[in-house]
Amino acid sequence: SAQIADLQQKLLDADNGGRAKQRWDNIATILEAKCGLKYLLRELVSSKVQESKLESSLQQSKASCADMQKMLMEERNHVTEMEAGFQNQLLVQEQQHQEKV
Repeated sequence: SAQIADLQQKLLDADNGGRAKQRWDNIATILEAKCGLKYLLRELVSSKVQESKLESSLQQSKASCADMQKMLMEERNHVTEMEAGFQNQLLVQEQQHQEKV
């Protein structure tokens, strides 16, 4: 009985999907067309709102990425400067050691 109920539910779901398409294909009156148009406009507005939210999120992510890249370059430059300083110190210490020897 559980399997039968599950199959019946699947049939109802499949039928509802077909009905929605059939409804759009069988619009016969101005009232139906007006209702359909209202639905489509609501969906359009909803999509535009979602698009603008996603666009804003994308812009924030791009700005964050640019900031991170800038920080990474600054850190790389800092590390390069530190390496150069350490190399100079090492060279000075080697020279001092050679002088002592």
